[in-house]
Amino acid sequence: MELQYLHDYAGICTSVGLTANPIVNFSGVLGTNVLALGTDVSFDTKAGAITKCNAGLSFTNADLITSLNLNNKGDSLSASYYHIVTPLTSTAVGAEVTHSFSTSENTITVGTQHQLDPLTTVKARVNNFGTATALIQHEWRPKSLFTISGEVDTKAVDKSAKFGLALALKP
Repeated sequence: MELQYLHDYAGICTSVGLTANPIVNFSGVLGTNVLALGTDVSFDTKAGAITKCNAGLSFTNADLITSLNLNNKGDSLSASYYHIVTPLTSTAVGAEVTHSFSTSENTITVGTQHQLDPLTTVKARVNNFGTATALIQHEWRPKSLFTISGEVDTKAVDKSAKFGLALALKP
């Protein structure tokens, strides 16, 4: 069962599984079109433990979005930045830095996107582990998308690359 409440500056959602030992979920957000603060928590009633706890803060203006997120019950901290360079072609750059407190591992990802024409977009990203991904997406009908994507480990080029196809149809 799920209960939602939406307001101009707030939204909450609570759900409970209709089972003998349900998982209770709660998510909520407060904010404006400039600043937002939210959380997402899950509680396992059988184990009596919190299974998920995430929180985030974001700032948005006309051409950029920044966020700071605490995920995995406080084990990882992520900061991201997305900037629209050329609105006419939806050209944008972005970066994300994630730190895992349990492993002391940092992940840095940078990416870009560019609209080739009003219906076709290309995107690419690479991280500090050498994983590079790219995709091209075409909207062949309103809200219907065809996507071709690929991923390669640049530090182990002799290994097989991954390729994908996706078709999203909307009525």
